[in-house]
Amino acid sequence: MIPPQEASARRREIEDKLKQEEETLSFIRDSLEKSDQLTKNMVSILSSFESRLMKLENSIIPVHKQTENLQRLQENVEKTLSCLDHVISYYHVASDTEKIIREGPTGRLEEYLASMAKIQKAVEYFQDNSPDSPELNKVKLLFERGKESLESEFRSLMTRHSKVVSPVLILDLISGEEELEVQEEVPLEHLPEGVLLDVVRISRWLVEYGRNQDFMNVYYQIRSSQLDRSIKGLREHFRKSSSASGVPYSPAIPNKRKDTPTKKPVKRPGHEHDFRVKRLSEAPNDKHGPLAGRDDMLDVETDAYIHCVSAFVKLAQSEYQLLTAVIPEHHQKKTFDSLIQDALDGLMLEGDNIVSAARKAIARHDFSAVLTVFPVLRHLKQTKPEVDQVLQGTAASTKNKLPSLIASMETVGAKALEDFADNIKNDPDKEYNMPKDGTVHELTSNAILFLQQLLDFQETAGAMLASQVLGDTYNIPLDPRETSSSATSYNSEFSKRLLSTYICKVLGNLQLNLLSKSKVYEDPALSAIFLHNNYNYILKALEKSELIQLVAVTQKTAERSYREHIDHQIQTYQRSWTKVTEYISEKNLPVFQPGVKLRDKERQMIKERFKGFNDGLEELCKTQKAWAIPDTEQRDKIRQAQKHIVKETYGAFLHRYSSVPFTKNPEKYIKYRVEQVGDMIDRLFDTSA
Repeated sequence: MIPPQEASARRREIEDKLKQEEETLSFIRDSLEKSDQLTKNMVSILSSFESRLMKLENSIIPVHKQTENLQRLQENVEKTLSCLDHVISYYHVASDTEKIIREGPTGRLEEYLASMAKIQKAVEYFQDNSPDSPELNKVKLLFERGKESLESEFRSLMTRHSKVVSPVLILDLISGEEELEVQEEVPLEHLPEGVLLDVVRISRWLVEYGRNQDFMNVYYQIRSSQLDRSIKGLREHFRKSSSASGVPYSPAIPNKRKDTPTKKPVKRPGHEHDFRVKRLSEAPNDKHGPLAGRDDMLDVETDAYIHCVSAFVKLAQSEYQLLTAVIPEHHQKKTFDSLIQDALDGLMLEGDNIVSAARKAIARHDFSAVLTVFPVLRHLKQTKPEVDQVLQGTAASTKNKLPSLIASMETVGAKALEDFADNIKNDPDKEYNMPKDGTVHELTSNAILFLQQLLDFQETAGAMLASQVLGDTYNIPLDPRETSSSATSYNSEFSKRLLSTYICKVLGNLQLNLLSKSKVYEDPALSAIFLHNNYNYILKALEKSELIQLVAVTQKTAERSYREHIDHQIQTYQRSWTKVTEYISEKNLPVFQPGVKLRDKERQMIKERFKGFNDGLEELCKTQKAWAIPDTEQRDKIRQAQKHIVKETYGAFLHRYSSVPFTKNPEKYIKYRVEQVGDMIDRLFDTSA
């Protein structure tokens, strides 16, 4: 049981807590009431604000929409005004640009092209929006007039500034590479830089806007004329320079001199040395060779043509570089093809003339003139890779021109070689044409000289022979590795064998003809001297040049064979002295004992022997003194050999009978001492003695 005091205390504690809780509850209740009041006030305010917002919205939205419409209307008006201004500007284009178009583009190309751009836009506008408008016709006419002016300006710029390349500059261009240790490009400025820029701009405009390709025809016609005239000018330069000084010249490189040209020989392009064809007329007593003056003219024409071919390559390359800047890419090849035609046709015509002249020369057996073909053909073949590169993309007919000319030259060259060989074989044995002194025949000197010319054109001559499939003619076995399906496909060894066989054929024909000609002489000794001189001349000529090595390719024993022929003719000649020495030989001479008186028959026989020897010696020396052996070594050799034989025989005879009393007048029969006989023989073959 809780004590009363504790219960009372407990109750007071509970009452105090209850009182506190009531106070708290009262505070909370008051707070809630205040909060409710605030909430009501806030709701009232928000309701009022919402009401006002609704009123504001109902007032502003119509205004905003109206303002937005007004702004849109304003923008439309501005756009309309802008469009009107733009449209109106098209109507003013004609009047604004007419003066510029009328005055032309000269000196004001930039402004002129800007005006043409305005006119082009006006034409497009009226075509799209008002095709029936008179303004369309006006701007169209103005556009056409402007286009014509641009075309005219293009032609004018090309005509006024396209200059012929001077021969001096061309010669520097084609020969400078060989003469300078460090190659320096010779600049070729076909058009001034500013003019070229204008030409390119006009070209591009005409292609893009003018829809016109006529300017390309204008371009190639003008440039074609300049190219053709440049090459013709070079040819004329050669003729004038050669006629004036005998040697064409080329001044020094322009960027190393101003106005002081230095004359110098011109090297033939493509060769280390300038080769000038030696003419058959340079040989002694040449009846076949033309006059020297005509030979010089042929040399000039040959040099001129070779240089013109090289000039064409260089100038055509330069023209193509210029053309690529002016002509649209898909028209470049066709335009270039047209551009080079005149110059190329001119070169081909000149080449055909060379071939034609060679054919005529062959017909009259003037083989010196045919030699012109060889350096030309060699140069054409050496230049062909460059020409082929230049002509890439041109028509097949254009590409085939040079191969066709080369084929024609090879054909006529092969014909000349064959006819020359036949001419050597069939040259008639005309008595009046034979050398009276038995020296070298003109046919021999001509033949050797002609063959020596071929040494400078071994590959060319070999190609001529191979092109005509002459291997079968010469019975040369063909190695499959050396030939192909093409008759002209051959290597240098095969070419050398062909040429070697041809030379051997010519030499064989010459030998047969010389044998035939030698029969014209009535005196066998003179015939032997004639053959000896010719064989010796041939052998010496072969040895002094590379001909002997070339002959040895197919005929190893040629040199030994000629030496045997020469020795045989010497022996034949020596037999001519038999009729002299037989008088004093020991056979059939009377045998007598010393101190025994000779009988009349024996004395008469000795007298006859002396007289026969004296008369024979005098006759032979008189006759043979007029004969000739041009080779000093051979002449001395033959003299010494003959002198040894005769002096030995005569010395023995004289020793035996000089003391024999066979006559009362010994000086009548013993006319010569042994030394005198030797001196007489030493004067043989010496017309000056």
